[in-house]
Amino acid sequence: MLTLFRIAMIPVLVLAFYWPEFENKHVVLASLFFFIGVTDLLDGYLARILNQQSAFGAFLDPVADKLSVSIALILIVSAHPGPFVAIPAAVIIGRELTISALREWMATIGHNSDVKVSNMGKIKTAGQLWAIGFMLYEQPIGWFSPLQFGYILLYISAALTLWSMVAYLIAAWPSLKKDG
Repeated sequence: MLTLFRIAMIPVLVLAFYWPEFENKHVVLASLFFFIGVTDLLDGYLARILNQQSAFGAFLDPVADKLSVSIALILIVSAHPGPFVAIPAAVIIGRELTISALREWMATIGHNSDVKVSNMGKIKTAGQLWAIGFMLYEQPIGWFSPLQFGYILLYISAALTLWSMVAYLIAAWPSLKKDG
């Protein structure tokens, strides 16, 4: 249920992003996105401790993650066009598509355990959530610039994204290089 709720919150985030300026819009955007991220953590935790894991949940959870991150990055790139944001966003979204396709292909040949979620993938996701949250907040807090800090975290996240992708590709390489 939490995963479905996360997916339902994505259009709310998009509407809030494009809604004409209103007081504390930056707080609403960052809070919505962080709420989506926290429910992701809570969702997995509750499923494990309540023993409510399901095949549908295992399928939908990463879809919700990829949708929320990809759509938020697209929103951020639309607000800050140019290569400085577009390049790391493209790296992150490209990696998500590549690894999703890799996992699907590995599952069809019976090797999906070779590309299961790693700790690096979880760290990468946490970095992305923080980067995007700060970039959505955007407004200065005294001397602190959440937007600039978000840029830094976005580049760190993009590097972690590439690192985790390489790790997945190395793990899958024996299956990828087989003929037929």
